[in-house]
Amino acid sequence: MTQKEVSVAKIAKTMNLKNFTEGVSLKKRHVSVTEVNRPALQLNGYFEHFAAGRVQIIGMVEFAYLQQMTTERKIAAYKKLLSFDIPCVIFCRGFQPDDDFLEIAIRHEIPVLGTEWATADFTAAVIRTLNEELAPCITIHGVLVDVYGEGILIMGESGIGKSEAALELIRRGHRLVTDDAVEIKRIDDNTLVGTSPDITRHFIELRGIGIIDVKSLYGVECVKDKQNIDLVIKLEDWHKDKEYDRLGMEEEYTEFLGNKVVCHSLPIRPGRNLAVICETAAVNHRQKKMGYNAAQELYRRVQENLTKAQSDDEDDDV
Repeated sequence: MTQKEVSVAKIAKTMNLKNFTEGVSLKKRHVSVTEVNRPALQLNGYFEHFAAGRVQIIGMVEFAYLQQMTTERKIAAYKKLLSFDIPCVIFCRGFQPDDDFLEIAIRHEIPVLGTEWATADFTAAVIRTLNEELAPCITIHGVLVDVYGEGILIMGESGIGKSEAALELIRRGHRLVTDDAVEIKRIDDNTLVGTSPDITRHFIELRGIGIIDVKSLYGVECVKDKQNIDLVIKLEDWHKDKEYDRLGMEEEYTEFLGNKVVCHSLPIRPGRNLAVICETAAVNHRQKKMGYNAAQELYRRVQENLTKAQSDDEDDDV
């Protein structure tokens, strides 16, 4: 698999960073790892195991250490640090790099950026951004909607009614993430995020009508750029000879990029309101995550009733 990378220009735009080196191209510098580094040891001259491929972050500790160094020592530290092919250096807490640092950085074409964020908060945010940008990604055929905060991925054969179900959900106040093509990114072992390709964002295709712009027709409150995928609903034609799950005692799963997602197969027959079923599935899934399973509760009641009936029979025999 080809290693993914993200340009420093995109990071700077996403994180709203100030550029101290306007003459250095941010688009030519790329990041391919999600970890970051605070070069405190490197400023003191220790470069063993230096992770030069990471974003370098200057926080309060590093900046304070630089302030108490002599000019000669600072310049020597700058030259050594910036001689490596690092993606960029980011100053946090509104700290400003000095002229010597900028001069050497420009000479080596290393971007120097800045932010007002506290170091710890920025570090967490940039790692989260890099995790998302560099995550493994696949594109599948389906529709992704946000229903009561649950990300529902509707799948099925072309023409089975995925877009129509999504449109009805939108009319009922829920939000469209993407129609037809869903880009799925694996953020970690428990998180899959779905987004839309830029070219089809906010559009739905309805056979017989054509392309509609959901954002323009229904407003910005009816669309969303990305959403965690919590539940998959597979639409399929009804087959009278096929057995369908009627209790839901055990969950079924489908897998994307190694992550398992709860999956329900939903048979399609005339008169079934897919939007209402999707809403119910979303609420029921949330309820299960909160620890309540209606099927297990029914099973418990049945078992209690059987136990009570057996006890009554034994009393009658006595």
